[in-house]
Formats: sequence, structure tokens, C-alpha cells
Amino acid sequence: MKMKKFLVPTDFSETAKNAARYAVELAANDPDALIILYNVFDKLATGSDGSVLTETDDDRKKILNSALAQLEIELHEIANVRIQYVAEEGRSLVENVERYIRHNGIDIVIMGITGSTKLEQIFIGSNALNMAREGVCPVIIVPPNARFSKIKNVLLASDFKNVKGTTPVAQIQMVLDIFKPNLHIVNVDSEHYVELTEEFKSEKAWLEKRFEEYHPQFYFIRMFDFLDAISNFTADHQIDLIVTVPRKHSFLRGLYKTSHTKKLAYHSHVPVVAIHE
Repeated sequence: MKMKKFLVPTDFSETAKNAARYAVELAANDPDALIILYNVFDKLATGSDGSVLTETDDDRKKILNSALAQLEIELHEIANVRIQYVAEEGRSLVENVERYIRHNGIDIVIMGITGSTKLEQIFIGSNALNMAREGVCPVIIVPPNARFSKIKNVLLASDFKNVKGTTPVAQIQMVLDIFKPNLHIVNVDSEHYVELTEEFKSEKAWLEKRFEEYHPQFYFIRMFDFLDAISNFTADHQIDLIVTVPRKHSFLRGLYKTSHTKKLAYHSHVPVVAIHE
């Protein structure tokens, strides 16, 4: 069986450590899982004469590797899973991670997100959302207060528009196959009628066939507020994981403009998986 590689970027903040703990518990029952703790550090600034102002880059790398090794010890107290760690120099976490994913066959990125204020959302939350936007592989965004619980119920949010052209079936199946959960496919629309339109029935039939091994249940919710609808559904149906498919065109309008994925990432109490179309 192919080894599953979970990349966990960390800056050693409590939010990042919580995501790492989540990743370890997620991987605990899979003998083929590997956790890779990943840190990116900036090249040191130099003085006007070219001299290094503080310690050398090698010194910094040793310090970071020591911190990663300590984090590995802490995580092994949770579960005995395979863990590696990497510290790399780079200016952009997202660019470094993207390159690492492509060169090392990473299956899923697992990372934390914080930001109770707008300012925090811009400076702290942007890395997680940028990773979701790039869409190189599925990204599990772990809220700061999320604790791992067995993934029994997964919610897949769908707008039921051109599902054949916009649903990344293989990647969604890869995530579902890790957990073997009950699948709930949910559509939120302010214009649902007593009976589904023929178009909706056609889209539903296509999704039903593609995900038939997970015995999907379908829900059509007539509400104006997407976030409220998903939040209520998550609580009512004990959802453990939310799968969302960010549309590239919605991200191109600007990262900080409203998008369902961004709203869910900041306000959900359960992890959100962004899987690109």
C-alpha cells in the first residue's frame, strides 16, 4: 500500500502545534502514514559592511532543527507515528511548501489558522488560505480550538453547478478513503422550491454515481446565509470534517474578499479541507 505523506508546516506557535497534534492523531491508526514537520526560515540580514548581524544561517538551522526535534518528541507522546522534520531557507512559506509538495509526493497539507481580528486574518491567516488557493494538493485547515475526533461524518458542500467539470472526484475520494466516513452532500441556496429542478436532479445523479461507495445522503437547504446553514448542519449532524472546493475564479477576485472557503476556515469549529477543482 502507498505511504500517505502529511506535510505539517509549523512556526512553533500554539495554533501550529495544535494542527500538528491533530495530524498525529489523524495518522495514528494508519501504519502507512508519515508526518513531515516543515519550517521555513528567512536568510539572515547583514550589516552595511556585509557582516552578519547575529548568528549564522547554519546556527539558525541547527536551532530550528533542535526545536523540530523537540516537537517530534512531544508529538510521539500522543501516538507512535512516523515523523520526519525539515527546516529550509526561503522567503515565502507558500512557495517553499508548494515546491516541497511537488518534489516529495505529498498527499495532504495540514495546517492551523488563527485570526479573531481582521488584522490577524490578513497577517496570520493568509498562509493557510494561500495554500488552499494554490490547490497543489488538499489542505486541511485546523481551527485553533479544534480537537481530533474520529472522522465519522464528512460534509461536502456543493453548489450543484456543472459538478462534472468542477468536482475533483479523485482527490475527494483519496481523502474519504482515509476515514471511510458517512458522506453528507449539502447544497445551500436561497431559491430552492418544493421540488428540485431537472437541472438539480441531473447534478445530484452524477454526484450519487461518483460517490456511491460512500452511500451519500443529499440535503438541499433554503437559506440566504451560507455560513449559518453549514454551521447549523455541522452541529445537527455531528460533522467531523467539512470538504469545500474553492473555485479559482472566486479567489482571483482577491484573497480577502468574501468566499465560502475563507468564511468556513475562520468560523468553523471543525477542520475544513480545501480541494481544488
